[in-house]
Amino acid sequence: MKFTLKDYQEEAVGDVLDRLDEAREDWHGKRKRISAFSLTATTGAGKTVMAAAVFEALFYGNDDHEFEADPGAVLIWFSDDPSLNEQSKWRLHQASDKLTVSDLVTVENTFSREKFEPGKVYFLNTQKLGKKSLLVRGHDPDDEGLERTATGERLMPDLRSHTIWDTIQNTIEDPDLTLYLVLDEAHRGMRDGGNTGERGRPTIVKQLINGTGTVPGIPIVWGISATVKRFNDAMQGMQDRIKLPDVVVDSQKVQDSGLIKDTIKLDVPDEVGDFATVLLRRGTERLRDMTKAWADYSADQAQGETVQPLMVIQVPNNPDPNEIGRWLDTIFETWPDLPHDCVANVLGEHRKEQFGSYSVPYVEPERVQERDDIRILIAKDAISTGWDCPRAEVMVSFRAASDRTHITQLLGRMVRSPLARRVPGNDQLNAVDCLLPKFDKVAVEAVANAIMTGSDAEGDTPLKRVLIQPVVLLPNPAMPQALWDKFVSLPSQSLPKKSARPVKRLTALAHELAHDGLLPDAGKKAHAAMHKVMDGLQADLAAEIVKARKNVLTVEGKTLTADIVTGGTSFDDFVEAADYAVIEDAYLRAGRIISPDLATSYSEHLAKQNEAPDDEEEALIDAHTDIAALGLIDAVKVRLEQAAEALANDWLSEHQAAIAKLSDKRRDAYREISELSAKPFDVKLEMPRSRLQPTKVLENGMETDLPTYGEHLLCDECGQFPDVMNEWEIKVQSIEMAQDGRIGWYRNPPRTAPESLGIIYDYAGNTEIMRPDFLFFSKNGDGEILADIVDPHGEHFAESLPKLRGLADYTEKHGAHYRRIEAVARLDGTYRVLNLKSSDVREMVRQMTSAKQAYLDALSAVYG
Repeated sequence: MKFTLKDYQEEAVGDVLDRLDEAREDWHGKRKRISAFSLTATTGAGKTVMAAAVFEALFYGNDDHEFEADPGAVLIWFSDDPSLNEQSKWRLHQASDKLTVSDLVTVENTFSREKFEPGKVYFLNTQKLGKKSLLVRGHDPDDEGLERTATGERLMPDLRSHTIWDTIQNTIEDPDLTLYLVLDEAHRGMRDGGNTGERGRPTIVKQLINGTGTVPGIPIVWGISATVKRFNDAMQGMQDRIKLPDVVVDSQKVQDSGLIKDTIKLDVPDEVGDFATVLLRRGTERLRDMTKAWADYSADQAQGETVQPLMVIQVPNNPDPNEIGRWLDTIFETWPDLPHDCVANVLGEHRKEQFGSYSVPYVEPERVQERDDIRILIAKDAISTGWDCPRAEVMVSFRAASDRTHITQLLGRMVRSPLARRVPGNDQLNAVDCLLPKFDKVAVEAVANAIMTGSDAEGDTPLKRVLIQPVVLLPNPAMPQALWDKFVSLPSQSLPKKSARPVKRLTALAHELAHDGLLPDAGKKAHAAMHKVMDGLQADLAAEIVKARKNVLTVEGKTLTADIVTGGTSFDDFVEAADYAVIEDAYLRAGRIISPDLATSYSEHLAKQNEAPDDEEEALIDAHTDIAALGLIDAVKVRLEQAAEALANDWLSEHQAAIAKLSDKRRDAYREISELSAKPFDVKLEMPRSRLQPTKVLENGMETDLPTYGEHLLCDECGQFPDVMNEWEIKVQSIEMAQDGRIGWYRNPPRTAPESLGIIYDYAGNTEIMRPDFLFFSKNGDGEILADIVDPHGEHFAESLPKLRGLADYTEKHGAHYRRIEAVARLDGTYRVLNLKSSDVREMVRQMTSAKQAYLDALSAVYG
């Protein structure tokens, strides 16, 4: 793969491969059972990237997931849209370093093969299998359009020998091949159980799944969609098809990964009237501001990643061309430097349009992202299923309030992050702007709720932050640099990864360190360190290795003897010497345990030690035997991974200061490697550069200004920080800021971000993460900046005690960074506090069975 998969993607790929392996065994077994399952992943999760990783594994195997290649694998990628197929084909090729152009085949009308070729992905769409398509002509014996011979025999169109249905049938019936059907946007074609028309005629998708006429159903069906309920419901009614467990990607993990944006900003008029021009002008200013913000960010980064944002103008179904022309006039009047040829349309008519004095060309939706010259895009609905354009960062919708669904669907296609990662500390570049001139406050509240719950657009990501008319907050100029130095020194924690592979993490880190010139020959040094560990293991486990080596070099079996006279049977053991193929198979299996790269380099290391001048090949076979033996001993993997984890952590700590000076993109690469740890790993906070904060709350159409607070580390141009706080939070904030020496406070964002302090805790056997509400900063008499954590949190929640214990563990490890670490709760009208800096309090918290008990203990105190 050209991309490093996110943790949730790697996990999903492994689950999909498990399903495909089971399905393949079922199909090629005695009962030839057919099966289906689905992959559900929200918009922006990278479904095509995950599919590319699965296809690579099917064709070439995957050592990380211990998955063997299927030499007879044939894939049909099916959708209802040829342009969507082309976009998917392009993405698959872009993501994979093994799938070549010739492996990805678009089935054209000229296609004619007896069988599909193994090791290829064939792209088909609904139109290609329609009755009038040349690909299917001749399949239906009752087709009146077919020419016939004098004796009445059918003449195939273009003298072709096979229809596409013949090809499908022949491929299915070949015992050496395995045909997989991948349904892109799998919910489509599944309405009413996959039937259509007055007579309930099966859709083409259903014909592929169930079969049609003499053509059997495709044996293995994999549905991919953001919402697969309709697909799953339809599968329940399919003929004799086993439904395997679905693979579901957690949408919160997608949000946390930074692949999709954190925030959608909604702007609406405050008054009744026609404000289309005003908000369009505002949208154009937003586009101009975003263009500058991206240019400034690019200039600030050493590697200069550039983004050219565009603005989508969403028009009604029957727009007035002259009115659109006037809208374009407004855009160019507002931003005169914008080139007049930067406008394109993706309207359903697929033609050049005349809008007033502007001639606006049509562009295929899948080409918009790569066309940096397009800055204004005229669109109607969701443009097309599966379409996305990460650089579409502003939308002005002229849809009426009754078209809410069309707006939320299109917004759902605009949430991908342009750099495929979160921009650290910059809410402005992690947001999408939506301006709604035709909406009032009641209607926009409904849009906000729909986006946050994902209720309107099928499967679109529910976003927790949808802000109405927010303000941009910047670092407070009144805060001294020493405070920010203290802030970025505070240790945050990240969740461990279920699929962590310490050796792979170490080699990935070595690659990055060498790439940035921080540790020359880091790869060689990493492997040399692991070779030393394995040499030590050979010495420590010598007796076990002798036994394991014997197992590798011998093949044990049994001979069944049947006595024809008596009818009795007996088993006799036999032992044979293993040949080269057996040793290599055991070596490859060991490589999957310790990592293929390390197995290769260590075998070369051993061979050089044992090699006689004229016996290089024998020395290498001997080395492979040693490694195969090591792979049979459980302790080898445990100790090797411990050593790899420790060395990676040492290198990360040693080069932390140098890494901090790199560009955001490079720091993000190290952050991802840090978080690949099997154990929680400490990371430093990053300084926030900007934050979007709401200024008003909207409920039942009523708008209320939020209260503002001074001395926050981020503020508006008046030095204020608007916020919604509950009664407890207001109490804590007022008491803390009244203390002597206070110079600032920080509202810790309750979401995954480099500028959000995270603390891990154990809850029901799972590692979770909490984010304390407040950080407070003071200056003592010596001018030293001191930090405090004060977290008001209810004691009645199920996770309240686990969070207290997590805070206690964090204090045990990192308490020296803080003056105070305290948890506050209100019981019977009285605020009580636990001082986690006290070892007695920490031990008491660990012994209690409820958070309420802890707050009522004699070691707690009255707060304030």
